[in-house]
Amino acid sequence: QVQLVESGGGSVQSGGSLRLSCVVSGDYYSTYCGGWLRQVPGKEREGVAAIDTDGVISYADSVKGRFTISRDKAKNTLYLQMNSLEPEDTATYYCAVAPKKDKYYDYWGQGTQVTVSS
Repeated sequence: QVQLVESGGGSVQSGGSLRLSCVVSGDYYSTYCGGWLRQVPGKEREGVAAIDTDGVISYADSVKGRFTISRDKAKNTLYLQMNSLEPEDTATYYCAVAPKKDKYYDYWGQGTQVTVSS
């Protein structure tokens, strides 16, 4: 059984930083695509950052220059470093994995709350 466990959420003031982690465990592919998405109640889930099997990274325009996605293959862990946080970044953040590019995410974490106050 594949499990994704996120950590690192919390409450910060505007301009602060947080680092989210997502540990992938279980019988999954040795290489995979990973992504971070976020959702605010009443709004659609939004892709924030993604890294594919070749290490190619993409970001939503709203977080470019502030957020950094990375992964540690040895630890089977995805990270999202979030700097210069803004109140608009307040959301529940989810990590997800997909077996290859152009495939839907098939496993998701439980979500971690990030709250940014002005």
